[in-house]
Amino acid sequence: MDLLIAAITLPFVFALGACIGSFINVVIYRLPAGLSLVYPPSRCPHCGHRLGKTENVPVLGWLWLRGRCRWCKGPISARYPAIETATGILFCLVCWQYEFTLQTLGYWVLISWLVALSMIDFDTMTLPGELTKSGLVLGFIFQGVMGWQASQTPEYLMSGISSAVLGIWLFDLIGLSGLIILGQQALGGGDSKLAAMLGAWLGWKYLLVTSFLACAMGSIFGGVAMILGILDRGNPFPFGPFLALGAILSLFWGQVIISTYIETFFPLS
Repeated sequence: MDLLIAAITLPFVFALGACIGSFINVVIYRLPAGLSLVYPPSRCPHCGHRLGKTENVPVLGWLWLRGRCRWCKGPISARYPAIETATGILFCLVCWQYEFTLQTLGYWVLISWLVALSMIDFDTMTLPGELTKSGLVLGFIFQGVMGWQASQTPEYLMSGISSAVLGIWLFDLIGLSGLIILGQQALGGGDSKLAAMLGAWLGWKYLLVTSFLACAMGSIFGGVAMILGILDRGNPFPFGPFLALGAILSLFWGQVIISTYIETFFPLS
């Protein structure tokens, strides 16, 4: 992307991402609790006072209030602006790499789903079916749109479907292997559904890259956490955030990782 165009457009892209991140905060809190995502409007978690328009501005509202409710002075978690900022940055990175294309719009949707799913899994150790199933359907729609653009709709759809099936089988196999070897459940059922969703969006190649990165990062985190005494051996921890992070890394550097792997292990003779 041209630097001048980027300087003009990316601030607006960041603002859009931050606004989406603000709604993601609502989803993260309300969906697991079975609450409406629309009503009541955003309010202080302590006194219940409805936030005003200026207080509801993503990132800036929290800074303006200095992280405290204007009325009861109760603390407002810094996680809210952190998620808004992270979503805005990710939207900018996608736009920078894929420019103004249908892929950019699609990957904005994917990232929104991944941020919500990873944070819900972090909080509750669950991956809501409402999000994984809707994300799976949106992945198929994305493949259909990309296939229509390339005049190869059946091929793209079949790739998305087969990759989704691969995601379920792969993670069910990993879970079964963990059960046999460790004698306990290694992965939750939601992880397989999330893998299927990622297969529908990314295709089988990037799904494998995502899976490798997620397993590597999860293993490192688990090992370090046990060494530091944060986790005891056998204690579960959410794997969804690692799958989400692996998928995001695959969006930006998946092809580089695949090319490096091929050149390292299968060099041309």
